[in-house]
Amino acid sequence: MINIRSKFGFFLGLFLCWAHVSGAQTLQTPEQFLGYKLGDQFTYHGRLVDYVTYLAAQNPATMKLQTYGKTYENRPLLLATISSAANMQRLEEIRTNNLKNAGLMAGQPTGGKQPAIVWLSYNIHGNESVSSEAVLQVLHDLLDPKNAQTQKWLENTVVILDPCVNPDGRERYTQWYNRARNQQPNASPWAWEHNEPWPGGRPNHYYFDLNRDWAWQTQIESKQRGVVYNQWLPQLHADFHEQGVDNPYYFAPSAKPYHDAITPWQREFQGVMGEYNRKYFDKNNWLYFTRESFDLFYPSYGDTWPTYQGAIAMTYEQGGSGRAGVVIQKSDGDSLTLSDRIAHHYTASLATIEAISDKQEQVVKEFKKFFSDSQTKPFGTYRSYVFKMKGEEGRVRELTDYLDRQQIKYGYASNGGSAKGFNYQNGKTESVKYEAGDLVISSYQPKSTLLNVLFDPSARLEDSVTYDITAWALPYAYGLKGAAFTSRIGMKDTKPAAAVANPVSNGAYAYLAHWNGVQDMRFLAALLKANVRVRYTEVPFVQNKETFAAGSLIITRTGNENLGAAFDQRVTKAADSLGIKLTASTTGFVTSGGDFGSRNIRYIKAPRVALLTGEGVSAYGFGEIWHFFEQQLGYPVTVLGSDYFANVPLHEFDVLILPTGNYGRILEEKTMNKVKDWVRAGGRLIALESAANFLADKPDFSLKKRAVDSTSAKRAPTEADLKKYANRERESISEEVQGSVFRVALDNTHPLAFGYGGIYTALVRTNNLPQYLKDGWNVGVIKEPAAATGFVGANVSEKLENGLVLGVQEMGRGQVVYLLDNPLFRAFWQGGKLMFGNAVFLVGQ
Repeated sequence: MINIRSKFGFFLGLFLCWAHVSGAQTLQTPEQFLGYKLGDQFTYHGRLVDYVTYLAAQNPATMKLQTYGKTYENRPLLLATISSAANMQRLEEIRTNNLKNAGLMAGQPTGGKQPAIVWLSYNIHGNESVSSEAVLQVLHDLLDPKNAQTQKWLENTVVILDPCVNPDGRERYTQWYNRARNQQPNASPWAWEHNEPWPGGRPNHYYFDLNRDWAWQTQIESKQRGVVYNQWLPQLHADFHEQGVDNPYYFAPSAKPYHDAITPWQREFQGVMGEYNRKYFDKNNWLYFTRESFDLFYPSYGDTWPTYQGAIAMTYEQGGSGRAGVVIQKSDGDSLTLSDRIAHHYTASLATIEAISDKQEQVVKEFKKFFSDSQTKPFGTYRSYVFKMKGEEGRVRELTDYLDRQQIKYGYASNGGSAKGFNYQNGKTESVKYEAGDLVISSYQPKSTLLNVLFDPSARLEDSVTYDITAWALPYAYGLKGAAFTSRIGMKDTKPAAAVANPVSNGAYAYLAHWNGVQDMRFLAALLKANVRVRYTEVPFVQNKETFAAGSLIITRTGNENLGAAFDQRVTKAADSLGIKLTASTTGFVTSGGDFGSRNIRYIKAPRVALLTGEGVSAYGFGEIWHFFEQQLGYPVTVLGSDYFANVPLHEFDVLILPTGNYGRILEEKTMNKVKDWVRAGGRLIALESAANFLADKPDFSLKKRAVDSTSAKRAPTEADLKKYANRERESISEEVQGSVFRVALDNTHPLAFGYGGIYTALVRTNNLPQYLKDGWNVGVIKEPAAATGFVGANVSEKLENGLVLGVQEMGRGQVVYLLDNPLFRAFWQGGKLMFGNAVFLVGQ
């Protein structure tokens, strides 16, 4: 029998099922299988897999186990599907009936009663590791044939459990903790076992927060999970987490703000879930809280992304996280044990299944209504989204790839025309023209709620105190040109003809390629890796009536003679693999602009790139750049540790990237002088966010912070100064920018802004920007404080107005690139990636 203990002794009477465990003769409990009691230590991921595999083998009639993918470190991602034997016999019919109810599969549902589908996700944050311990007991008790309670629930439900969403992060944490802990666990919060080292086990292999990646699906775990999730579309999704040690348990209802796309039924059922959990927590005298901190707004959480697809979804938060270990003393002197934490998540798991089982009929009915309404009377203001296709094929292709993953349907404008709509480029509602063949996305479709949440130019906050960024509109993120219309725009399903392979032109003087998107940067990276010499133009030129903007690539035969006959094939093969349309030129002469031998045509030296990581550097900030080079760009990068950075021979690198972080100990005076000498000798330093701010006001750096206004100390206090303590959280956000989109004015004659127009929509997350460079190039600035979309505190505008977002300073023969906005944020802001590529490949060449 499992023995989950706390300081109070055994937790008796959690559920009747606990009393049945000891009677299970044929199914080993987690304790019997693992050889220790749950709560005595952390279970390695491999052993977790072993036990889940064992349960599936022992219960073929009631459990199906599938491996839906692998992590970056090649650990398996598992799903366990459990239901009654009768339901399991018609499992595929249940799944397809559900998709038919959602309008995502043709035909009418068949067979008998449609069970509700419940999906429970555990351990998405690796060091919030208790949930993967709790799920072992949950799995056992759902499969125990002697447990009358769970067997009754399974008649009405299909339960899908992901026992560990983030195996790489979990293993990073458990390996460290099991090495660091005392033989007898030490409860002192100062003990080594309660102070996890950098980078911590929370993120995945590339140090991404997977709980911010549900909608964007930039990470391999999220992409693979998204595929199978959309094959099921559950009616309920619960995501199990941990929070600070001193916090009690959190369950639904969620905190405000709720996005206004959330239906009255979904809001109501948040309360129902709270009632089912509350009765068990009250019975056991466990502390808990609701309606605080964890809101339903930002669309890429494990509770919001499913909600916008018709599910009832929620977050569960247990106190503990990476600090707690097996036992820790809280600030009130009480102790929190791993057994306590397991008991709470176990209880919430079963209460969730019970609630859905009891409400199965209504849950299925409301789910079907959600998708019916989506197709006939969709949520939101806009009924069509139309985006320019001609000249923007690469950006549109990036978007349609994303829409395909989300099962969002789209088509192409049947005819050209104009209509009143919201113009994403200037933020005005006006008459906007569109052309035949432009991309059209209609709101009249099953996934219209998710579509409108992701594309709405200005999501509405019912409360300004929110947990994450407040702006994410994908047309801004992808840098698209188009509009949102309140009317339906005629479209057809016929896709434009696929790109024809570029012909090999053995007589070509040069191959030309435009420079306006991520795919063009990948093409350049592929050529440089293949030892093809590439040039780019600093000024626009016209050849054979085709205009090439600044930044366009010129791949001349001259300089590539060493490749011989392989030159043409190497270039065209790289272009074809990435969908790049090449123009084969037979001359180096242009109608206007610079001829190919002009001083305005610059040679691109393949940069040797170094990236700093380690203590003091933001793990997330580093991971975003690391993932960019390895998984998105496919270009080599050398990662340097901050602990030995002072001894690195910098002359072996051309580019050094400083992710956001705290550089006080990393760039001490001697090391800083070494970096400056390297820049003066021709190096290129790229500093992002707080790394750029660290360089501000330092000797030889042109970046300057804004002067602090001291006049407030001389005036009498106003009513605003005499603010109430009870309003402290609401008052504090008046000084914040909560991830808002700003229109940044660009000097697109500078290589840092090549490939862009006069405006770049940036996701700004700082509440104070430095002043313009007096000695350097102010490439991107905010001229007006008003955000395009998102929340901006009342006291912030003047700190952002006329502030520098993107700048370049010449230092000797080298450059310092200041990126106060992170163009690689969470890897989903597609429109910023070319900017970062410009900093790496074009600036200073």
